[in-house]
Amino acid sequence: MSTLCTGHGITMFSLNSIKSRLALEMAGLKGRGQTMHSLVKKRYGFKGNRQAVYDQFCQFIEQEYKKLQVNDIQQQGNQQ
Repeated sequence: MSTLCTGHGITMFSLNSIKSRLALEMAGLKGRGQTMHSLVKKRYGFKGNRQAVYDQFCQFIEQEYKKLQVNDIQQQGNQQ
């Protein structure tokens, strides 16, 4: 089990929460207020239907994760 106490961990947790909510909306669950689909389209500038936005968001998360891994490796090298 990993610890989410750094800024990077909090960011990834937030992105994964959004991804989960998008998946639930695609499965048919509805909540109050604005949908996560419309919020993601507005915030990140994605276009398309629910599946297209979900796929684009998953790719975005993968890119962010790779960036964080590179930054973490560089920071560990500087500490030694």
